[in-house]
Amino acid sequence: MIGNAKRSPMLREIHPHIGNSLKDSYVFEFLNLSESYSENDLQKGLIHQLKNFILELGKDFLFIGEEYKLQVGNSDFYIDLLFFHRGLQCLVAFELKTDKFRPEQLGKLNFYLEALDRDVKRPNENPSIGILLCKDKDNEVVEYALNRSLSPTMISDYTTQLPDKKFLQKKLHELFENS
Repeated sequence: MIGNAKRSPMLREIHPHIGNSLKDSYVFEFLNLSESYSENDLQKGLIHQLKNFILELGKDFLFIGEEYKLQVGNSDFYIDLLFFHRGLQCLVAFELKTDKFRPEQLGKLNFYLEALDRDVKRPNENPSIGILLCKDKDNEVVEYALNRSLSPTMISDYTTQLPDKKFLQKKLHELFENS
């Protein structure tokens, strides 16, 4: 379930029961990426493994396109990945980042959502949602960055590998000791 601090106020207002539809964290172990990879490597890997990516996202996602072109004025812009969510009845734009979340990344995503809502969204659809997928995030920074955001956005993180078995056993042992 997604905590309120990881959702913008507008997203909470438009979709108050979104918690079961979108995740706060994703595991992309199926990509088998090297230690140092680019956003392009991440995007191409997700497209190549689209079935596994959609299964990780959850049900009701329909793929629309990669590097989805938006034209605003005389300039072209490209959304990394664009989906439609059947249950939420809205477009979902994913921006991929291979580094830690930075507040300024929200500006670009908010711009994309405005362009989608003005030029792509159909009248019967809900406002578009933006998901910034970052390698890492500081939850307090995310909360501050989203607190005044007027766009329906959220920040999710991902890992490209599950924790190793010894680490999981240690955490499980600690959990039982503290119970």
